[in-house]
Amino acid sequence: MCYRYILSLIVSVPLIIAGCTDVIEHRGKTPLVQIGKKFLYQEDLFPAIPSGVSAEDSTEIARKLIRNWVDDVLLLDKAEGNIPDNDRIDKLVASYRNNLIVHTYLEQIINQEVGENISDSEVEEYYNKNKNGFLADKPYVKGLYLKVPLNANGISKVRKWYKQNSDVALDNIEKYSLKNAVDYMYFYDTWKSLDELFMKCPLSKDSEKDALLKDRSVEVKDTAFYYFIYLDKVVKKGEILPLEYASGEIKEMLINTKRVDFISRMKDDLYNSAIDNNEIKYLNR
Repeated sequence: MCYRYILSLIVSVPLIIAGCTDVIEHRGKTPLVQIGKKFLYQEDLFPAIPSGVSAEDSTEIARKLIRNWVDDVLLLDKAEGNIPDNDRIDKLVASYRNNLIVHTYLEQIINQEVGENISDSEVEEYYNKNKNGFLADKPYVKGLYLKVPLNANGISKVRKWYKQNSDVALDNIEKYSLKNAVDYMYFYDTWKSLDELFMKCPLSKDSEKDALLKDRSVEVKDTAFYYFIYLDKVVKKGEILPLEYASGEIKEMLINTKRVDFISRMKDDLYNSAIDNNEIKYLNR
């Protein structure tokens, strides 16, 4: 990026310089714009300009960035001069800064000491003790879904294959789908909500859902397509979710529990250490 070219053009931007005769140490930075005792430096401006754009575009971006900075500083000065309770704002800023420092430190130390490694045995143990806490809020299923044009060849073979839970039948459907299917979903290894399947085909009534969950297969059509659904496994609403589905949620819960426990122990350790070293003094007692 040609910074000299940009600088040669943005010098035409009207710079707002309030009267200030104090000698200011810029610490090696190059000031571009001054408002009172506030400065915008080229070292802060140039990194904000995207790389790979033309010199003309870079110049226009620089002009807008400078104007935005000027507007922000002027608005801040105006606000500071018209808000009587600046002490309250200073306290809020100090509180936010303290919270940010503590949060950043805790995230760093927790990642080092706790991490996110939860063993499969921990997940399984928690699941077995709390199965009734993992009930399906809707039906979940495994199986396959196929959408084929009405004029496609070999529909009779599809009717035979899609209900057969065998490697040969699945392989035939896979090959057939590559040439003929508009949409194909193999989810024998992944739990999906039944609602997700119904969004893909002309089925919507609760009675149709119940029939599919009972029969495990369905073939329907509209004016353009056949839709085939086969369910290999089913978890009905209110039933216990399988471990493989609940494991993600359990891991998050266990990680959060470990984090909370670690922070609690850390606070207790800091407090006890401070008491032992007489660092805490309760006054006016």
